[in-house]
Amino acid sequence: MKLTLGPLLFYWTRQQVMDFYAAMAEQPLDVVYLGEAVCSRRHEMRLDDWLEVATVLADAGKQVAFSTLPLIESESDLKWVRRLMDAARDDPRLIIEANEMGAIRQLAERGQPFVAGHTLNIYNSYTLQLLAEAGATRWVFPPEIGRSALAGLQKEKPAIETEVFAHGRLPLAYSARCFTARRYRLQKDSCEFRCLDFPEGLLLKTREGMPFLTLNGIQTMSARVYHLERELPGLAANVELIRLSPQPAQMDELIAAYRGLLDGVAAPMPAGDYCNGFWYEKPGLDWVTA
Repeated sequence: MKLTLGPLLFYWTRQQVMDFYAAMAEQPLDVVYLGEAVCSRRHEMRLDDWLEVATVLADAGKQVAFSTLPLIESESDLKWVRRLMDAARDDPRLIIEANEMGAIRQLAERGQPFVAGHTLNIYNSYTLQLLAEAGATRWVFPPEIGRSALAGLQKEKPAIETEVFAHGRLPLAYSARCFTARRYRLQKDSCEFRCLDFPEGLLLKTREGMPFLTLNGIQTMSARVYHLERELPGLAANVELIRLSPQPAQMDELIAAYRGLLDGVAAPMPAGDYCNGFWYEKPGLDWVTA
């Protein structure tokens, strides 16, 4: 089983991003996803910056995937996707993770292989077959459906790899509106890049003061961290890759813990406010102990 690092979902400064991936190049990761996978207004990292990071990671022996935006709303967004595709076409060490059907259409027309991202809502084998025919060599299991659905899809899927989101705040939904900007009574197009103030998103609580969701620009995430440590032995027998989502703290310890689980070497798992309800077809914020 391969260990992957998903795309960075939060908005960090350029220097924070460069330092983070410089450290990740030294970590025992097999695949690293790069690029802006949430909001097209996030411009701290330019394409040349991402390509520089990709080169460092590829030279360190990682497979590198560029993630596309989940919402393509303008011609400039399309140009960004095309530039990512051109970069992947010119360097065989790179591949595209497509998170929107418009990107898949362009990849299919070019004959470029790709990873089918979780935002495509792949819930049945017919969709998987369609994507495989378009050029998908890997698909990412949607974290909002559980183990029973995965078992069924694995029995019927075409000959492509399966990747499961195993650790991180769950990416739940996307909107054309920016919720972080609205928190400050700002318009999306004049948001003042407030997401930079929240390196792990903006926590949303209920009226009773209980953590409920995390606002991350146009993305809504879980308040608790999805965590499939206990399910790893079963996953190892059935899927090819598991995904960790980038976080600003304890990333080295987290990777070491999951790498140890995969290699049969004990390593301490960082403590956290964890959930795993979706895996057991329960409310997502639940922690199921059975």
